[in-house]
Amino acid sequence: MPPRPRMLAAAVVAALALGAQAVPAAAADGPAGDSATTTSRGVEIPAFYTPPSELPGADGTLIRHEPLPLALSLPGIDGPLPGRATRLMYKSTDANGEAVAVTGAYIEPAAKWRGDGPRPLVAVAPGTMGQGDQCAASMALEHPLRLNGQTVSVGYEDLSVYRLLLRGVAVVVTDYVGLGTTDRLHTYVNRVDGAHAVLDAVRAARSLDSASVTSESRVGLFGYSQGGGATAAAAELQPSYAPDVQLAGTYAGAPPADLTEVTEAIDGSDLAGALGWSLNGFLQTEPALRPIADRYINEAGQEALKDLSTMCVGDALFGYGGDSSTDWTKTGQSISDVIRAEAVLQTFLAEQRIGSLKPAGPVRVATGTSDDLVPHGQARRLAVDWCGKGAQVTYVPVLLPGVGSGLLNHFAPLLADQGNAISWLTDRLSGEPTGSNCWSMPVQP
Repeated sequence: MPPRPRMLAAAVVAALALGAQAVPAAAADGPAGDSATTTSRGVEIPAFYTPPSELPGADGTLIRHEPLPLALSLPGIDGPLPGRATRLMYKSTDANGEAVAVTGAYIEPAAKWRGDGPRPLVAVAPGTMGQGDQCAASMALEHPLRLNGQTVSVGYEDLSVYRLLLRGVAVVVTDYVGLGTTDRLHTYVNRVDGAHAVLDAVRAARSLDSASVTSESRVGLFGYSQGGGATAAAAELQPSYAPDVQLAGTYAGAPPADLTEVTEAIDGSDLAGALGWSLNGFLQTEPALRPIADRYINEAGQEALKDLSTMCVGDALFGYGGDSSTDWTKTGQSISDVIRAEAVLQTFLAEQRIGSLKPAGPVRVATGTSDDLVPHGQARRLAVDWCGKGAQVTYVPVLLPGVGSGLLNHFAPLLADQGNAISWLTDRLSGEPTGSNCWSMPVQP
């Protein structure tokens, strides 16, 4: 099977393993926002996702909320199983210090929490979903698989959400800055935007009247890939940005801690389209980079960036899997070559580096030793950097053989390690102490 259909088939199979069904594109019911619905690749984005013209002042403040029907749900004696979901919009602050509206979802579990203390809360930072608003994780809870002839969206993150709910853990999922909300572009892998969106999701969930979690509930963070970067950044920034959100534990799986290395790795890979999401996000955050982009990006590259800005993962696999960024530049250089030639870009990416601050609370860093999409080496280096700052780090190398596909080498450790990651996190939410294996890093793969 050719690479692109093979990768898409793998993604669809994963969604079907969750029990997802293809559904027609339709707007969700609920209170309208400040304008009519918009459409992205044939999918109506409910008016709920259009932010109001004025935002509240405090980060984490709820702007609006409404019931969210879960696609994978069963009736129960005390309510739907595995829980009752609420769609959220809350206020956050972006990397430029500007107020921004972020959407997401809170799920109150039906299962009882059997650990120590009150019911805990975990903020799930989704892995790469794409850049089109229809790709938002909160929408994927309602529509785990979209196949409408114009877009392919797979809610693979639903699996981790449901596994946490079955343990009696309340879950809040963030859509990140600009994903779902119709007023701006998603700032993909932006360190500050991702961290703030995760931490403010916790604040929003705790203020929801229907939620059982309170300021006394222990809080954990869970993320893999893009989500691993967001939770890692959140653990670093929590002391300064959200001192009210004390972290019992943070799981950062396959974190893209060094975007310079990740950029080079994904170029020409199954997920080469993520280069476009990164560039679009960088230009959204820092318009001063536009002259550099205009100097290097050719017409084909500009068209690709525009095309990718409305795509989900499945679309990018089909449309750009295996492509090289040398086809996007006027000089025939790769994007990595351009970065090496431009000091401004090097400085910008250095500011996105995760690992320069000591994270709050215990952290678990997991990385597949064969992962060549979000390279194993730079994820391991994050653990080393944190250990050097005296952090409480549990480093887990996931030992799996390489299979010749960057996407599968990256995706397989997520499934192989997810159960262990959730067990480690729920132990922290129960108040069980954990050690650190920083001492073993010299001999760890």
